[in-house]
Amino acid sequence: RQQKWKRSVSTQAKMPPCDFVPEKYKSYPYERMQKIREQYIVPSLRMYYKKPLLLHQGHMQWLFDYEGRRYLDLFAGIVTVSVGHCHPKVTMATQKQLARLWHTTNIYMHPSIHEYAEKLTSLLPDPLKVVYLTNSGSEANDLAMFMARLHTRNFDIISLRGAYHGGSPYTLGLTSLGPYKHGVANGFGCTTTMLPDVFRGPWGGNRCRDSPVQTVRKCSCPEGACHAKDQYIEQFKDTLNTSVPKTVAGFIAEPIQGVNGAVQYPRNFLKEAYRLVRERGGLCISDEVQTGFGRTGSHFWGFQTHNVVPDIVTLAKGIGNGFPMAAVVTTKEIAGSLAQNLHFNTFGGSPLACVVGSAVLDAIKEDGLQKNSEDVGTYMLLELAKLRDKFEIIGDVRGKGLMIGVEMVTDKDSRCPLPAEEVGQIWEDCKDMGVLIGRGGLYNQTLRIKPPMCITKKDVDFAVEVFHTALQRHRER
Repeated sequence: RQQKWKRSVSTQAKMPPCDFVPEKYKSYPYERMQKIREQYIVPSLRMYYKKPLLLHQGHMQWLFDYEGRRYLDLFAGIVTVSVGHCHPKVTMATQKQLARLWHTTNIYMHPSIHEYAEKLTSLLPDPLKVVYLTNSGSEANDLAMFMARLHTRNFDIISLRGAYHGGSPYTLGLTSLGPYKHGVANGFGCTTTMLPDVFRGPWGGNRCRDSPVQTVRKCSCPEGACHAKDQYIEQFKDTLNTSVPKTVAGFIAEPIQGVNGAVQYPRNFLKEAYRLVRERGGLCISDEVQTGFGRTGSHFWGFQTHNVVPDIVTLAKGIGNGFPMAAVVTTKEIAGSLAQNLHFNTFGGSPLACVVGSAVLDAIKEDGLQKNSEDVGTYMLLELAKLRDKFEIIGDVRGKGLMIGVEMVTDKDSRCPLPAEEVGQIWEDCKDMGVLIGRGGLYNQTLRIKPPMCITKKDVDFAVEVFHTALQRHRER
């Protein structure tokens, strides 16, 4: 179906065809929606773009606005739409369950929670076999902190600077990005340590990370050694020796940082950090809210790419393809610590959520989405690396599978972040040409590309060409 309007920025890039026809938009006019937004919706829920999008319908990797414009979604509702917008299999399973049973809470048995618990835990290594279902990632990380403290009878938890682990009062202590911090007491018992960022940090070379694309920094390490990793581990030891007691409750890290712009650590950093934490009696928590469910391509879980087995894993976002659900998976022993008293979640593990979660797992397997993430993601990383070599303002391209970051700088030597307004112009131009991308990083300087895992190489060609046009326009400005 041909687009019937003129995009505000012209590009040679041809949007791949899509045979899906959206329904006609029938709700309030755009201006009325804006007024309602200003009047009734809290201002802290900020919107993307100077003229915010009014979206009406979604189909797999595509979104349609109220005027019928089609967009390639490279941000997936903040890394949440894993198998595709309104995936037919997930939609059908949900519709069937909607007509059967919505809610009982956990005080009774219903089939879907038992079927799903068995299915989900079968995908995790021993001894991670006990699941507690919740409704959001913040809730899952909150509970993981609580479990770690109860089980170890220690209090202090360490997280990496640049981490995002949620916005609840408890998890805000672990979240270590200035813009998310509010002027209220938070972080009691939470300590942050240096982020082992091989692009922006003090140490890093061109062989450090598990990615098809490395940094442009020079590296003189002999084969099998990594100076950057050793230096960041020294910093981690320094935190353990100075900022926390002799025993700790735990350490939490994302296998690849999400909100901070797909930041990757040197190989084996997490393995050594886990060992040091366990020596102090602490538990290791892997926040898989963004990296889980095959997104990294080579493995189903992000922690597997680091060759570690955590004590607690937290899951959300892609687990439900947009349905609010999350999970904490741990060992029988750690889960037992929570059973000493009552701990209850009204909506966690509802019949509806478990059916959705189960259908998502089926779709990932049947559609081959982990393999697609690896193939299409690697292709995209290599295509973006060509643009990095061509444009001075692309400092770094990084990631694994369909978890990608493109860090914008004033120049490669200084690695100084490109001002947020300039990044914003490039990002707006991409949107005007039909490609939706996320933003992240401490200075809002990193473009976050984490699409539904069903995108194709043709979609990548289109997106890269659009990005190329936007970069050329920036150069002309």
